[in-house]
Amino acid sequence: MRSYVAFRMVLHDRSSTAGALLGVVAIVFLVGQQLSILFGLLNYMSVLVDHSGADAWITSANVRNADAGNLISGRYLDRVIGLDDVLWAEPILIGNGLFRTRDGSFESVRVIGVKRPRMVGGPWEFAEADERSLLDLESVTVDRLDLKKLGNPVLDDVTEIGDKRVRVRAITEGARGFQGTLVFASIDKVKEIARTPPGRYSAILIHFKEHVNTEAGFARLRTVLPECAVFSAAELSALTRNYYFANTGIGGSFGFSTVIAVLIGVVIISLTMYTSVLGRVRDFAVMRAIGGRRIDIAVVVMSEALIIAGIGVFVGFLMLSTLLNATSSSAIPSFLPAQAPIILAVGTIVMSLLGSLIALRVALQAEPASVFH
Repeated sequence: MRSYVAFRMVLHDRSSTAGALLGVVAIVFLVGQQLSILFGLLNYMSVLVDHSGADAWITSANVRNADAGNLISGRYLDRVIGLDDVLWAEPILIGNGLFRTRDGSFESVRVIGVKRPRMVGGPWEFAEADERSLLDLESVTVDRLDLKKLGNPVLDDVTEIGDKRVRVRAITEGARGFQGTLVFASIDKVKEIARTPPGRYSAILIHFKEHVNTEAGFARLRTVLPECAVFSAAELSALTRNYYFANTGIGGSFGFSTVIAVLIGVVIISLTMYTSVLGRVRDFAVMRAIGGRRIDIAVVVMSEALIIAGIGVFVGFLMLSTLLNATSSSAIPSFLPAQAPIILAVGTIVMSLLGSLIALRVALQAEPASVFH
């Protein structure tokens, strides 16, 4: 009965309901949009590690992120390839170069060298062609979302990266890095482009055999290579994300904007609920006069907040999902983990209930005797 009364009040006071709904929708949509961009950028930060398919990464010592390691000796590859725990070990080389566009201008790119024929650490999804295109020494890939930036090259276009002849043989999908455009090529071609000393690599990727105790495998790798850093893929991914999050201002920027969005929503909810209850103080006094208890008043006010929050969460997520679907194939980074909407919905409902506490205090102060004044 008390919930029904709350529902009738929500329907009756449409202007206050609309204002409170706006606050809830603001929390869900603005915070959700900020979080989707943040998680999208986090994916860009560790994209190579996350899609490498490796169990372990061997890098130079004291690495702070996957993009800033020193070159390591190729002799380390010979040390680990013979370990009983290791199924395969493959090098990867990361460098920089200038991509010559059709109009003669240049764009800076990150060139990722992978070893043929396994192509470990190479592209994982293609819009055109496939990984077999990289078997050719001169072949490179470009990502679909970077085509305009690189002068709209098409398959079999011949150009230069770092004054070295290359041929575009595949278009990747979703291969975008935080530090810039990713171009995949054979490791020999990247050595030419980046002018890397012979026998030097950025990292060595390791995949253990099935049923191997990974903790013991990591311990053996660290024993064999005491001068290197050995990370699991998850550890290096988290290390890279934490580094960029803490050192690029992204954490502070997105944290501040998220807090502002939450505060705006709570203020709107608080003010509209307060105004709504203030206009119905006499109604609550009547409820007290006919036998209603303070707990009944509290249930009515909190039920109003829950009804408005439920509708606002639904509308907010509807708008948010529309935005995410519209930007999923665009250059805007957008990704929302499965657990994020649940946490956001629960947090929004809690914020709505907190915002209604001011209104609840006014409602509980309604005196039954005021009805007879």
